[in-house]
Amino acid sequence: MKDIRQPAHHRSRGPGRLAGLLMALLVILGLSGSTALAAPGGTAQQARATVSVPARAMDAVAAMQPSWNLGNTLDAIPDETSWGNPKVTKDLFDTIRAQGYRSVRIPVTWTDHQSATAPYTIDATFMSRVKQIVDWALADGLYVVLNVHHDSWQWISKMPTDHDNVLARFNASWTQISSTFRDEPRALLFESVNEPQFDNATDAQTTQLMNELNTSFHKIVRSSGSGNTSRLLVLPTQGCTPSQPLMDDLSATIAALHDSNLVATVHYYSWYPFSVNIAGGTLYDDNAQKDLNEAFTRMHDTFVAKNIPVYLGEYGLLGWPDHNHPDRVERGEALKYFEHLGYQARVAGVTTALWDPGTWAYLNRETLKWTDPALFAWIKSSWTTRSGTASFDKVFVAKSSPITAQSLTLNRNGTKFQGLWHGDTKLVEGQDYTVLDDRLTLTAQALTRLTGERDYGVNATLQARFSRGLPWQIDVVTYDTPVLSDATGTAGSFTVPTKYQGDDLATMEATYADGSNAGPTNWTPYQEFNTAFSPDYPNGTIILTPEFLKALRDGEPATLIFHFHSGAKVKYTVTKSGDSVTGTAVTES
Repeated sequence: MKDIRQPAHHRSRGPGRLAGLLMALLVILGLSGSTALAAPGGTAQQARATVSVPARAMDAVAAMQPSWNLGNTLDAIPDETSWGNPKVTKDLFDTIRAQGYRSVRIPVTWTDHQSATAPYTIDATFMSRVKQIVDWALADGLYVVLNVHHDSWQWISKMPTDHDNVLARFNASWTQISSTFRDEPRALLFESVNEPQFDNATDAQTTQLMNELNTSFHKIVRSSGSGNTSRLLVLPTQGCTPSQPLMDDLSATIAALHDSNLVATVHYYSWYPFSVNIAGGTLYDDNAQKDLNEAFTRMHDTFVAKNIPVYLGEYGLLGWPDHNHPDRVERGEALKYFEHLGYQARVAGVTTALWDPGTWAYLNRETLKWTDPALFAWIKSSWTTRSGTASFDKVFVAKSSPITAQSLTLNRNGTKFQGLWHGDTKLVEGQDYTVLDDRLTLTAQALTRLTGERDYGVNATLQARFSRGLPWQIDVVTYDTPVLSDATGTAGSFTVPTKYQGDDLATMEATYADGSNAGPTNWTPYQEFNTAFSPDYPNGTIILTPEFLKALRDGEPATLIFHFHSGAKVKYTVTKSGDSVTGTAVTES
């Protein structure tokens, strides 16, 4: 992933007596291959591998499910800790293995540790560090995928205009990597290049260059001998994009290589409007679900059905989770995405690797604890089973109005609905709620009890439980329509005073009086969350970013409509005159 967002103490464990006993046990068991265990002082010593890799590529890649990315670490520019993560320890892989993962992808950017001119020598100290980390993972019984990562856009992208030099450097890189790792067990896989791209290339040129890189990679690794003669090799589409034409190109390359130990790889980050919350993509709706279903169907039909395994080298959402910023994707909608992806991957027979950029997203690399354990529980559950959900994870009860019944639609996902709970108390069907087909309705009586004093915000949290999988959490929220106030500021700093009154911001649309779109995203009125605007709940404001304000036409009022998750919509006008910005609340008649 081309993602350089930023957000230790080092704990080492030597082999000692326990490791000696483990090595003896592995010899007795006769497990194939060899790997290395970390010894005191950071050196490595050979040991029998803890993974017996199936001979058939399809079976081997299936055994890698699920997989996890050591993101923003060895791929960071220029060094391992440059993007906010601590140095990797053996304990990290102990944790990953204990959490149920069976493989890890270790992205590596070699550029800043390699001569930019022939013979393109990779720094020996850096190569040793990469090997140490790979060996730690292998010693934990994990499959490992090792690649060439951000080099793809740093210098490989220049291949259309600097063909010979780029190819020479690419070949030199893989010659050195292959030599270093040639005696590692078959549990180590090589991936030719991450998200390859080519500057100003036509489609035909891209197809030719992509085939040339993958073919050259294959030739170099296979000719390096030893374990590399049968090592599983992972080949990407251009950009790791799962579109049909690009997957067809890769399928043709694989067929021409006549090698049964090849793996196809693509990435998936959901339907773009949903993944970043732009163009009104606030919900995991039919469009987003269709995009995912079709992507996995293409992966299956193009590769898996032809006995070519697929390793989904990265998946997630482009804009969530990010614990350093407000949630641009609504939490329940994100959980539905992860639940659905896990299911479709199982149906398609695809092994999936979560892209984890570090502490601010999934695994806290300092504490080795999940930053959001409930999120990880949903991801983990999706590996093996389906969970029921609902049309939303909140019901909104207006404080300014009499309480009335509120309904949601159940998404059973092949499960059976078993009831509603509030803590340890099971709610009474017919009295607290009713179910008609897939329509779940909370009665006014139950909502009156659950909202209590009716303070703004979450008053109670319910669980909808199903016959399998995880329960679906439903927050009962007291709210009123948010109130915005007039404000002045500059194009560099402007906020809208906002009384949220229990509600949450979903999106913002921006237009001019002539109907054209206002703001930097001129192809849609719905601007990008956290890029054009962002809620500041603690300080009671909505931030309009400099990027948004500087894109406005000078002297021409823009009408903003703020959409909230309750369904409320509030209008506001903003006018930029030079560097001055004036905002005015619009009172609806």
